[in-house]
Amino acid sequence: MHLLAYTVRATIPTEPLADRFVAWLEGGHLAGVLAGGANQAEILRLDPDSGAGGVVVEVRYRFPSRESFERYERDFAPALRAEGVELFGPDTGIVMERSVGAIIAASQA
Repeated sequence: MHLLAYTVRATIPTEPLADRFVAWLEGGHLAGVLAGGANQAEILRLDPDSGAGGVVVEVRYRFPSRESFERYERDFAPALRAEGVELFGPDTGIVMERSVGAIIAASQA
């Protein structure tokens, strides 16, 4: 059984909106995903990329198994995502992308 990585990438048009988005993540959203079954969460502000057209924030979660991620998606994600859409919906210009994959190898120094 492999750990599962779940990444949400948000391209955000302005710095003030990016700051609000990160504050929302830190203010409870990450805790909600952890309560839903993730065992690790981190927020990254990617280095500027002239082609990105805004601030890029990635949120990376680890789940202990695909089953725990599927349980999160079924039982917890709908409410958490609805809150995100309410606060940062399409009218804000934020573009979200999600990816999921098995962690097949990892190492630490």
